[in-house]
Amino acid sequence: MPYQFNFDLTKVSKLLFREIAKITYSKKVHKRMGEVARSLLERFKIHEITGLNVSDALALLEDLIDIQLRNLLEREKFLKAKKRALLLPHCSRKYMDGRCKAKFDPSIPSYICSHCSQDCLINRSILLASEKGYDVYILPGSSCIGHILKMGYEAVVGVACSEEIKQANPLLERLGVAGQAIPLVKNGCANTLFNIQTLKEVL
Repeated sequence: MPYQFNFDLTKVSKLLFREIAKITYSKKVHKRMGEVARSLLERFKIHEITGLNVSDALALLEDLIDIQLRNLLEREKFLKAKKRALLLPHCSRKYMDGRCKAKFDPSIPSYICSHCSQDCLINRSILLASEKGYDVYILPGSSCIGHILKMGYEAVVGVACSEEIKQANPLLERLGVAGQAIPLVKNGCANTLFNIQTLKEVL
């Protein structure tokens, strides 16, 4: 149902919305909404759709909200950054065997895409990011992030599972690097998926 009143927020400072997100995040308001979230998860039968039990689905939902709040808080700093990198998970490659022609360079450490499959999520992401001037790294795990961030990046877009995103956040804070995170929509050790449209919007 639409509002019964008209409004115009164009004169309201964007700072207000950032402050709301900051307070929500710092006070962990979204974590305290657990009972409401649990009720919604049960009502929409998320456990049946995803195969997750309610407790796991709740933890995932809290993490996703957490990630979106951090993205909002970091967005302005991110947009001002000049040198940016895109960090992609190697598990989203179309093939995880010899059909993938990517070569691993341990000195970076990153896989180097050979663009062997046009419909590969990684290949498509690299083409999008390269057009916008990003350096792109295909990582075998989150332990590689520190090495890459020391190359002088002011901002990064990281695609990963929610747990790895949470683990990387303290490192980004310590190094003063602005981050934007894109959580996987399907996790696992192979054939993981993320939303390419979301990546395009974030980039």
